[in-house]
Amino acid sequence: MDFLFLFFVSSLICGGLQFYIHLKKKNITNESENNNNNNSINNKKNNNKNGTLLDIGRSEDVNNKSEIDKSNFFTENEEKQFKKFQNKYLLTYLLAMASDWLQGPYVYALYESYGYSKQEIAILFIFGFLSSLVFGMAVGPIIDKYGRKKMGIIFGIFYGFSCLTKVINSFSILLIGRLLGGIATSLLFSVFESWMIAEHNSRGFKEELLASTFYKSSLLNGLIAILSGLFASEVANRWGYVSPFLWAFSLLVVCSIIIATQWNENYGDSSSSLIETLKTSIQTSYNSPGIISIGIVQSFFEASMYTFVFMWTPTLSESPDLIGVQLPFGLIFATFMVCVMIGSSIFNLLSHIKPELLIQYILLFSSICFVIPFYFKNSLLIYMSFLSFEVLCGCYFPCIGTLRSKYIPESIRATVMNLYRVPLNILVVTILLNIERLSNQRTFLSCAIWLIISLAYYRIFISRSQELIKVNK
Repeated sequence: MDFLFLFFVSSLICGGLQFYIHLKKKNITNESENNNNNNSINNKKNNNKNGTLLDIGRSEDVNNKSEIDKSNFFTENEEKQFKKFQNKYLLTYLLAMASDWLQGPYVYALYESYGYSKQEIAILFIFGFLSSLVFGMAVGPIIDKYGRKKMGIIFGIFYGFSCLTKVINSFSILLIGRLLGGIATSLLFSVFESWMIAEHNSRGFKEELLASTFYKSSLLNGLIAILSGLFASEVANRWGYVSPFLWAFSLLVVCSIIIATQWNENYGDSSSSLIETLKTSIQTSYNSPGIISIGIVQSFFEASMYTFVFMWTPTLSESPDLIGVQLPFGLIFATFMVCVMIGSSIFNLLSHIKPELLIQYILLFSSICFVIPFYFKNSLLIYMSFLSFEVLCGCYFPCIGTLRSKYIPESIRATVMNLYRVPLNILVVTILLNIERLSNQRTFLSCAIWLIISLAYYRIFISRSQELIKVNK
């Protein structure tokens, strides 16, 4: 199998999609400007024909201009303000994600170089997921009550100390690092999104623009993952397996400083106690089919995604036609990330489709991607299914982000997001604890079943919502 060829093909597809999106936006902008110019000329002609006074004509021109501006997506000044805000968010978010991507490829290798057995390494990994599971429920209410900016800084501190623990070859110290890393992971996947949505709304930007931010964050995250992987490989070869963690620490310091100096503080429900916030979140979720369905989709899809992260390497290595072949794992990972970028671009092109419908297609096709390695043993077919799943991941993240911004109340957003990371972590830990008993094929079948369950529940939610709309009418 020519992995390099597939990498170039996927890169060309990604580049082609980006070029097409750029041309599409340019054409829309030109059409909008032409329409505005034509409207302005027609207005002036009408004023001259009617013999209006100069002052009245000016007044009408101003009114017409304001009406044209209102009909546009946003004014030039609003566009500048939005892009400034969006870039501020993307800078901090991508710095945080880069610090995470730098560590990923070398966590296992570092533990192994310290002389720990596979069982001991598995304990370290499980401890990290359990930490995220246990503390995730408490982290959400804390974020909403004490502020997203403060917790963003604490994320940088916790993850930074987690990186520093990797320098010391002590099992107990490494366990503490996994504890801090688990808490930081819960913060990473809730603080940034919660802050961005709250700030977006407080500045009065249109709700439709959230999809643009989610698209760019997903697209650029794929690019950052590729660059971080290449950089981590280079520094690890030069200075050892610890060096990627030290570079990650430096990025976290920069990220925390930017958050401290550039972010405004915003809150969820700051008047209630932590327990009351947690109770309110659970009650709101229970009484809202929309929140429950989105939470189930998030839990099952991301659990299958994390399981895939553990399974793709042994699955390809153990394929009958690849046994004994030295696989280019770095190149394969880079291809995966290019596919994520392709998926983000596809989401942008499918912006006319409602996210409530798009998420169903994502779940359906993702389940098919996991059924393929269960039924087939051909390495090319399996690899293509893996690439397809990564494309769907690229569609999933901006889509689920848009849905969360639409259905989860602002006051309890971070709490609800972390609540549904609990079943996610339970599913992943269950798979990890039974990884030796389950074959690769059965593990992927489990992922497919999770996705079918989430799709079925989501379909029930959609049908119930439509019935309620008919009753209300």
